Amino acid sequence: MSRHPLSFDPIARAAETWQERIGPATAMAAVTSIMRVQQILQSAVDAALRPHGLTFARYEALVLLDFSKRGSLPMRVMGERLQLHPTSITNIVDRLESDGLVRRNPHPTDRRTTLVEITDAGRERKAEATKAVTDVDFGLCGLTERETDHLTQLLAKVRRTAGDFTD
Repeated sequence: MSRHPLSFDPIARAAETWQERIGPATAMAAVTSIMRVQQILQSAVDAALRPHGLTFARYEALVLLDFSKRGSLPMRVMGERLQLHPTSITNIVDRLESDGLVRRNPHPTDRRTTLVEITDAGRERKAEATKAVTDVDFGLCGLTERETDHLTQLLAKVRRTAGDFTD
């Protein structure tokens, strides 16, 4: 949240100017708003996770592992589920492992595969971090639960159309 809020909505003002000089401003205003809200949410989540020594990417990895049936997943599956490049997953796992929150194990039947397993310390850290981010509603404030659900549905339509997933 801005420490010194503006006395006007700069995105609305930009949309007016866009409309006058370029043409329809609906998409520009929506995208600019989403980008700004992403900054607000990222700031709130980062602030909540920082005391726990986590970034959002590392937090997501711990949640994913904790939600898995066995508390472990192949690194390739983690990358697919988190929609991250293999190098990014390796860096995330390296950091979590150095903090004692996960450990790498050989796959019992596939020597090419490494499993990443959440440790008890990782479960504890995930629980503490989850309380921190849920206490601030992941930074998403000002909306009712129904509005938040509607927003999620609308954004899912954009993600689906862009090829993020299929139903």
